[in-house]
Amino acid sequence: MTMRTRTLGTTGPQVSALGLGCMGMSALYGEADRAESVATIHAALEAGVTLLDTGDFYGMGHNEMLIGEALRAAPAARREQALVSVKFGALRDPDGGWSGYDGRPAAVKNFAAYSLQRLGVDHIDVYRIARLDPDVPVEETVGAIAELVEKGYVRHIGLSEVGADTIRRAAATAPISDLQIEYSLISRGIEDEILPTTRELGIGITAYGVLSRGLISGHFTADRQLGAGDFRAMSPRFQGDNLRHNLDLVEALRKIAEQKGVSVAQIAIAWVLARGEDIVPLVGARRRDRLTEALGALDVPLDAADLTAIEEAVPPGAAAGDRYPAAQMAHLES
Repeated sequence: MTMRTRTLGTTGPQVSALGLGCMGMSALYGEADRAESVATIHAALEAGVTLLDTGDFYGMGHNEMLIGEALRAAPAARREQALVSVKFGALRDPDGGWSGYDGRPAAVKNFAAYSLQRLGVDHIDVYRIARLDPDVPVEETVGAIAELVEKGYVRHIGLSEVGADTIRRAAATAPISDLQIEYSLISRGIEDEILPTTRELGIGITAYGVLSRGLISGHFTADRQLGAGDFRAMSPRFQGDNLRHNLDLVEALRKIAEQKGVSVAQIAIAWVLARGEDIVPLVGARRRDRLTEALGALDVPLDAADLTAIEEAVPPGAAAGDRYPAAQMAHLES
């Protein structure tokens, strides 16, 4: 495996070609082993991964504290190479429920203060609101992050799950490094308007969900039982006929992967890598073996014939079901 680097847009930092999304180590995918999670972060840093992605609401702060613990225990050289991207703004309650988003300037600074403490760092490398607050103009939210940049508490401003118009308004307010948004073989909605806009403005993409929460990893089976705390138990793509249809797509992809001597997950990640140097896939590995598999995608070359075969096996719009339940889809602009 040879780790390559990419740059988050024209204003962002240089990062590893793959980033590590740490959410599943704390929330939404069932129980995770804390020691294995820390070991996985360490293994990622040792392999040359520099971008660690989290949200202050993942496990109500648990994920930030976990990353902070892993960074403190890492060798100094590895700790210094780490760049932490943080999403903020999601409001939770003690029962684990969700109650909207808060993008007010005062709230932005409050969220940042707590994140800095939990992470044990003096600055956040990329800071972004997780979803647009419909009651606060994006200019106000981005402006508040820009003030944090001026004071040295944040290095770069990001966006998350917003549409082309919001991207333009944000970019007119302050330099934007990247847009974090779901992008995979079965989630290609950004290609029509959002990706052309980010490329016009010199904004990078950090792509989450590149394996669609494990759905197109090649490891998910129709008989898998999901716990009550697992987001996928409520996700439309994992339900009934939708799941069976989507797993048929995976089997079509598996045939191509086997011909190349790689895993389904590796070819799915390699496809995202091949979409452009301005796209950095985030892999959500919670264990070292899954991390090793994901990193292997860096050594999977895809030529024009491979890309054609992959997109014939999984055409745009082929997935059955929305990527979120209806209530959460309402918060997305993309």
